[in-house]
Amino acid sequence: MRKVELRMNEQIKYDIIKRVANNEISVRRAAVKLGVTIRTVYNLIKTYRTKGKAGFIHGNRGRKPSTTISKGVAEKILSLYKNTYYQANFKHFLDLLKERENIEVSYYYLYKLLSKERFISPKCTKKTLRRINKELSQKLKSNAKLTQAEKDYIAATNLQDPSKAHPRKPRAKYAGELILMDASEHVWFGNYKTHLHLCLDDASGQIVGAYFDSQETLKGYYNTLYQVLTKYGIPAIILTDNRSIFKGKGIKNPSADEKDMHTQFGYACHQLGIELRTTSIPQAKGRIERMFQTLQSRLILELKLAGITSIQEANKFLENYIKKFNQQFAVQLHYTKSVYDTQLTSEKINYTLAVISKRIVDNGSSIKYKNKYYQFYLSGSLVAIKPKTRCYVLEAFDGSLLASIGEEIYELHELESNYKVSKIFDLEEPKKPKYRGHKPKDCHPWKYFKYKRKSKRITA
Repeated sequence: MRKVELRMNEQIKYDIIKRVANNEISVRRAAVKLGVTIRTVYNLIKTYRTKGKAGFIHGNRGRKPSTTISKGVAEKILSLYKNTYYQANFKHFLDLLKERENIEVSYYYLYKLLSKERFISPKCTKKTLRRINKELSQKLKSNAKLTQAEKDYIAATNLQDPSKAHPRKPRAKYAGELILMDASEHVWFGNYKTHLHLCLDDASGQIVGAYFDSQETLKGYYNTLYQVLTKYGIPAIILTDNRSIFKGKGIKNPSADEKDMHTQFGYACHQLGIELRTTSIPQAKGRIERMFQTLQSRLILELKLAGITSIQEANKFLENYIKKFNQQFAVQLHYTKSVYDTQLTSEKINYTLAVISKRIVDNGSSIKYKNKYYQFYLSGSLVAIKPKTRCYVLEAFDGSLLASIGEEIYELHELESNYKVSKIFDLEEPKKPKYRGHKPKDCHPWKYFKYKRKSKRITA
C-alpha cells in the first residue's frame, strides 16, 4: 500500500477530524478550530470514513496552473528578443509582444525569463547593474562557464548612461502654462543622424509637437510650434536653450533699438504674445531631456520595424505614434485646466510663422531669393521698382512670398529663366470645337412619356 504524506495544514485538519470521528471532541469545537461551518465538518467526517487519510490531500497538488507558460512560448520569446527586438527595454518588449506577436505574459515573468538568460535591459537601474556585475565577477574568478548573453554584456560598454539623473521638480499647474522645447541629434533611422524637434507640455508630460529635420533649424521649431498652435492654441511660456535661433548673438554696447531686437522665432512669439525664456542649464528643462531618453529607447526600434528610411516618412509616422505614446505615458490630469489661447486663424498662423529677409532691388526691377529671381506684382499687374530700393521679403509658413516696401505689400512671382512657349517656333494648337452635347429625339425611350403626352394633345 502506498504511503500517504500530508502537508502541515492537511495533517492538522486530518488529526482534528479523526478525533471528532472517535468522539474525542465535539463537531462544534472542530468547526471553530478549523474555521469552517458545521456542515463542512460533517462532510470531512464522511471523507475520512470513505477515503481515509488520502482524502485530505488537496486536489490541485501536482497540477500545473492554467496560467503556466509553455516551454515553446518561452523559447519563442527568447528567440524574438535575441533576433528581432534586442534594442527594446523590457517594458517596451512586453508591449511589442502583445501588439505584434499576440503573446500576453506578465512583466514579472518576462523579467525573470530574460534575466535568467542574462539579458540586460538598456533602461535597467544602477542597482540591477551592480548586482549583475558582482555575480559576473564571481563567475570570472571561479572560471565558470559563461553564456553568450553574459559574454555580450561583458563586451558591451554603452548599455547604461552613468550620468546622474536630473533632480525632480514640480510640474506646472495648468496645461499650456509652460512648454519645453528642444531638439535631439541621433541616428533615429537609417545610417545617418537626424534631429528630432520636440515640444512638451510640462503640466501633463504630453508631447504637443514633434518634427524631424536634417539639422536643428528654424523650420523644425516652426513646424513643432505650428502643431501646438493648430491642435491646442497659444501657450503662455516657452522654455528653450540658448541657441542663436531663440537668442541672438551678443552685441557689444547695444543701442536702445538693438535691445528690443528679436530673432525670427522670438519675433513670432512676440507677435503671438508668448513669453520666450532661455536657459543654459540642462536640469532646468530636465523633463524634456528625460523624454528624449524614453524616445531613444522606444522610437528607434518602432521606426526600424516600420521600415522608415526618409525624413518625410518619419514625420508621417510621428502623427499616429505620438497619439499612441501620449495615451500610454502622459499624465492624465482630468482636473487640470487649460490656459491655451485658441483665438487664432489659419491666416494669422501662416504669416506669423514667417521668415523675414532683407533684399535690394536690382536694375531689372527684381530681387534674388534662394537662387531664384522674383518680380513685384500688385493686383495682378507687374510693377517696376526703382533700383537699389531696400525691401523686406516675407516667406510665409506655407511657402508663399510677399515683399514690403514702405507701407505697400507686393506679391512676388518667380521669373522664369526662359519663356515656356516661343511665339515664333511653337505653333498654337487648333482649338477643338466646343461639345454641345447630344439631344435625343422626342420618341427616345428617355422621353417616352413626355412624347406620349405631347401626341395626345395634338390628336385631341
